Amino acid sequence: MSEKRLMRRRHDRMLFGVAGGVADYLNIDPVIVRLAFVLMTLLHGWGLLIYAVLAIVMPQEGEASAKANPFDEEEIVIKDAG
Repeated sequence: MSEKRLMRRRHDRMLFGVAGGVADYLNIDPVIVRLAFVLMTLLHGWGLLIYAVLAIVMPQEGEASAKANPFDEEEIVIKDAG
């Protein structure tokens, strides 16, 4: 089972892919998320700020994520150890 991650989309994006990434994560239509950002911007002024922060913080789809994988003793190779 794959792990669900919040990531900006590379395809079907309008600006930075934030709305598409949030929509994928929540499993809803990206148009709904875009409208929510616009409404939050018009009503409270927070939508644009939230979008900008997410555009900076969210990793882009396809970027290598840093995960530590411990080595087994069999995987360690020492050259010219003699």
